[in-house]
Amino acid sequence: MNNIAQTQALTLNKDRTWIVVFFFCFICLVADGTDLMLLSYSLSSLKSEFGLTSLEAGTLGSLTLAGMAIGGIYGGWLCDRFGRVKTIIWSIVLFSLASGALGLANSYSQFAVIRFIASLGLGAVYVACTTLMAEYVPTRYRTTVLGTLQAGYSVGYIVATLLAGWILPEHGWRWLFYVSAIPVVLAVFMQIFVPESDIWLKARADRLKTKGTQPRTWSRNKGAGTFRQIWNDPAANRMFIFWALTACFLQFGYFGVNNWMPSYLEGELGIKFKSMTTYMVGTYTAMIVGKILAGIAADKFGRRATFAFGTLSTAAFLPIIVLFQTPETILPLMVTFGFLYGIPYAVNATYMTESFEAKFRGTAVGGAYNIGRIGAAIAPATIGFLATYASIGTGFLIMGAAYFICGVIPALFIKEKQFDPIKQ
Repeated sequence: MNNIAQTQALTLNKDRTWIVVFFFCFICLVADGTDLMLLSYSLSSLKSEFGLTSLEAGTLGSLTLAGMAIGGIYGGWLCDRFGRVKTIIWSIVLFSLASGALGLANSYSQFAVIRFIASLGLGAVYVACTTLMAEYVPTRYRTTVLGTLQAGYSVGYIVATLLAGWILPEHGWRWLFYVSAIPVVLAVFMQIFVPESDIWLKARADRLKTKGTQPRTWSRNKGAGTFRQIWNDPAANRMFIFWALTACFLQFGYFGVNNWMPSYLEGELGIKFKSMTTYMVGTYTAMIVGKILAGIAADKFGRRATFAFGTLSTAAFLPIIVLFQTPETILPLMVTFGFLYGIPYAVNATYMTESFEAKFRGTAVGGAYNIGRIGAAIAPATIGFLATYASIGTGFLIMGAAYFICGVIPALFIKEKQFDPIKQ
């Protein structure tokens, strides 16, 4: 009887732990998404105050995404070496304090340097949260949960939109960034309430057992050693390359559109700021719904099919927005677009984490996804260049082509459910 009671108590504790982990990871992605989107709403103010061209303004977005790429790659490695939770905690501290310091910037160069530093933490948080959550959730509904988790980013976009509508007109862009320092409080509570996953603890124990048998050159260069394991495994090497390419095109399209959509609505379509924020809230609300439903669909019909549907539908819909929008149709078009372009991100985390073994999962996911941020870093500056010589809408058509390629690669080359994070 006592054994039964102990087993029930352990099961209940695991259920409660799962809920706590999800809550904190969700809030972390809300903070991450909010911080990322604040720059988009500040671009017009920054251009005015610092006298920036459209290309320079786009470069700020590219610097942010380049920093997120570097942060994500190192964040993935830190996840494997020191733990998923510790990586999340220190990444939150970094991006919160650095983002708050942006309000003190007095020049374009100061803003760019501080934003780059903050973005290192932004990139690491995403990888660490998705990896941690994947190792807590059973296979049968993993994508539903991770898709819901990805909705945290979209909630963050809504928070940023509401903050911009409230703070920018009355208090200016500096206060928008002062507020972004608040999430540092999360780090304190995560340290207290969120444990590392059993999967990572087991992988660390296995690594420590074999550490004494490894050459000293390997132990001195642990980061290179983990990447070497991936490159020496033909299957892992192949998946790494395919996912890096997929991530590059996905983020080229996603962040290019995301960074410039407010400016497109306000500048090229002539929508007033207050109305524009309403449109963006509608878009991001639809994205939340799309991510949750995509997660459910991926568990029911498959990761590959759902991912392909989201990317190819988005590729087809972007030209419709650019070429056929009218003042009467732009809101329903934006809402439909929000629903579609959130789908790939709902499936991406589960699909990718299940492609790699636990011993190098953080490094592989962090490396592939964040090498893909090269596309994300190029996209805002690309649209800024096109906006200078053509239009933002022209840039969006290029983003549509990127979404198409992004859907084709995994549809042809990446199998789903290759490794189960729970059973390893």
